[in-house]
Amino acid sequence: MSAVLKPMTVEEFLAWEERQEGRYEFDGFRPVAMTGGTIAHEVIGQNIRTELSNRLRGSRCTPLGPNMKIEVAGRIRYPDALVVCSPLERKATVIGNPVVVFEVLSDSTAHIDHFEKLREYTAAPSIRRYVLLEQDRIAATIYVRDGDRMVVETVARGDILRLPEIEVEIPVDELYRGVEPEEPAAVATSG
Repeated sequence: MSAVLKPMTVEEFLAWEERQEGRYEFDGFRPVAMTGGTIAHEVIGQNIRTELSNRLRGSRCTPLGPNMKIEVAGRIRYPDALVVCSPLERKATVIGNPVVVFEVLSDSTAHIDHFEKLREYTAAPSIRRYVLLEQDRIAATIYVRDGDRMVVETVARGDILRLPEIEVEIPVDELYRGVEPEEPAAVATSG
């Protein structure tokens, strides 16, 4: 990637990105190269998209990702999955009004997902729920819109991921099918 001397606008970034071979997110100032992920990351992402597709068939909502970008708070992001419940233009390359957004956490991007993207997604009124899925354990942190803020919930092995905004419920364990993390061994304590 060549050096960017001045901050880009979203429009400049989108025009620039069209000419690139790789995928880039836009942090509001400059392009940020997206790196490859792990097998667990890919399988969990595919599982969430499959479960959403199966449950949303025939509804007004459409699951998308990971190649569809969203614009939030002057930034461009590629969530691992998202759901939009408004009509889509066939040739659109950017979704402006997702309802639910999913990210599979990676060691290299967890800070961005937990803090920067949370701030951005909180600023986007259409986003009603932001789900962060762990890779190394069956668990998720869910941020649920409550007015102009997000309230946190968690789910783990054996729980149900409830997405009332899109009328969907998914057993959390289903999202980890094929990459079930091992449970940590119990720690023995002496009395």
